[in-house]
Amino acid sequence: MLIHPWDAALEEGEWQDWLAVHDFGQLAVNGLPGEPPHVLPLHFVYDHERREAVTHLARPNPVWAALEANPDVTLSVVDDYVFVPGPWHAPDGVPPEHGTPTSFYAAVQLRCVAHVVDDPQAKAELLHRQLAHFQPEGDYAPVAPGQEPFGRMLPGIRGVLLDVVEVRAKFKYGGNKPRSMQLSDAERLAGRGGPRDAEARAHQLRRLTASDADD
Repeated sequence: MLIHPWDAALEEGEWQDWLAVHDFGQLAVNGLPGEPPHVLPLHFVYDHERREAVTHLARPNPVWAALEANPDVTLSVVDDYVFVPGPWHAPDGVPPEHGTPTSFYAAVQLRCVAHVVDDPQAKAELLHRQLAHFQPEGDYAPVAPGQEPFGRMLPGIRGVLLDVVEVRAKFKYGGNKPRSMQLSDAERLAGRGGPRDAEARAHQLRRLTASDADD
């Protein structure tokens, strides 16, 4: 993913905070020779202190041979994306239809080494980490090998532990545009009020405020 200086995370905490509330992504796994890559949509839990993400997949999933042959994978998360029409970015004195359209979005890519988890107790512990994140109220029965209701389901899944070796983060919200144009974008996003417009506007204004503070 191309990351221009004006699109890079302002600091590590920016992408960490964003990833903490974006826990659904796509795991890209290289295919075996002659096969296309596997792209798996899934929920996951990222632990910054451990520098790892955890998830699980059904045992019949066709990805296992490829994953074990090459455990170098990428977990990609993209959200808060909007389309910016060309007229919004037409310079002064230029016909609106000559403006260049673009996309605003936030993206984090975790390059990882994947480890398949098959030990029943280790899988149960991995699942508890996920449940604690997604159901913090604790409204779930314990997961333990041989114990109802979930113990009998453990053989049907395999856990995946992802050791993170590199993080690439991008917040593409017009940071290379003049301040006046960025403020105009924010006003137009508020007026349009479409899906994710509010989130994109919040990113743009937050990053613009941080840039102003650095000047």
